[in-house]
Amino acid sequence: MRPADVEHQPTVFEVVKRAVDVVDPEGDQGTGDFLIRFEDRDEPIAGLAETAEEQFAEAAGALDPEGADPAIQMVDAVATYLAFRREELTDDRQHLLRLAARAEYDGDPPQHIVSWLESEGVAV
Repeated sequence: MRPADVEHQPTVFEVVKRAVDVVDPEGDQGTGDFLIRFEDRDEPIAGLAETAEEQFAEAAGALDPEGADPAIQMVDAVATYLAFRREELTDDRQHLLRLAARAEYDGDPPQHIVSWLESEGVAV
């Protein structure tokens, strides 16, 4: 049991779960395999952001070696974004997608990501 005045630190799994929920709320875009890779990661993400970023990129690369699947690429982007911006874990879906895409692609996402975001109602 943690004291009420201590803020909960999200785990690696919680960050990835939130990223998957943000990108694929209906669970029909094939992001479940990304989540499975982190299901046993119960350590706090605080302090692990740099290594977590590498691990998320490796998972995305293993699942989508060509970088052609926008849902997998965006799960990687959102998880990485949330690893550094844990205070935004509960923010609005569109807000997280927009900011994660901007951060991941330095403000200039590739066209297949822009098209996917637009199909999700997000303007970059």
